[in-house]
Amino acid sequence: MTMEELKKDKIAAMKAHETDAVTAYNALISRLMLMATDPNHGKEISDADIVSAASKTEKELLEEQENFRKAGREETVAALDRQIATVRKYIPAMMSAEEIKAVILSLDDKSVPAVMKHFKSNYAGKCDMKLVNETLRSL
Repeated sequence: MTMEELKKDKIAAMKAHETDAVTAYNALISRLMLMATDPNHGKEISDADIVSAASKTEKELLEEQENFRKAGREETVAALDRQIATVRKYIPAMMSAEEIKAVILSLDDKSVPAVMKHFKSNYAGKCDMKLVNETLRSL
């Protein structure tokens, strides 16, 4: 997934007059553009960056949705549901504990730093690092 693909998806949503999807794409693209201009971040946006930005955007939308639900604004809650569904398309399914265990057992070096480094570089955004740590310690 690249920024160009995200922008194409946004244009498709604009042509289909899906205003809630366009709003979600705007939030996601804006977050990624801020990431790209950050001096501590590289200029290139990776798939892990897109997953991270989508996860953060989803979290913010869920919090916003909860607040509108408390206020009784059901029409806004429904709009936020559609935005969340749009953002979730870019969040991969997380690895289960069994899948993490299988990957750990296949590694030559099962030390904590080596395993954590392997998962960060190869499975960024696809697994919960806390679950990786817990699974590793249970072995």
